Amino acid sequence: MNSVEIRRFADTDWPGVWDVWHEVVAAGESYDNAPDSSEADAREHWLLAPPWEQWVAVEGGEVLGMYKVGPNKNRLGAHVANASFMVSSRARGRGLGRTLGEHCLDRARDLGYAAMQFNAVVSTNTVAVRLWRSLGFIIVGTIPDGFQSTKHGLVDFHIMHRYL
Repeated sequence: MNSVEIRRFADTDWPGVWDVWHEVVAAGESYDNAPDSSEADAREHWLLAPPWEQWVAVEGGEVLGMYKVGPNKNRLGAHVANASFMVSSRARGRGLGRTLGEHCLDRARDLGYAAMQFNAVVSTNTVAVRLWRSLGFIIVGTIPDGFQSTKHGLVDFHIMHRYL
């Protein structure tokens, strides 16, 4: 992943972000957005206002992945970060998810968060579960049949947490 640059999202990145977002969401295996969500829906979901930040992983001008990071809750819960990640199929198996995850954890620390929580890691997304566990996350809860996978039907999702 040496040739991949991770940088703040710029408006000119949107077409690449939309391509990745659409591919991941249309698969119906890891996000609860409707697989046929519109580009407007994607913008509303992904481009949250500050204090949220959006970051992209770019190689040769092509967006290969991205993440967003911000508070998991407002006010008295705002010391815990939340984040979402997406990686294009063109970059899977190259370690980009790990690179983005490590970058995000560092960024959350820099922003002053005390911990990070993922609210819905789909249990059948074993690559993601394994990655987050290897980066120090633990499963603090499991919601039985909490996700309707397009491939597997009803499956569990995990709430994962780690201190920063």
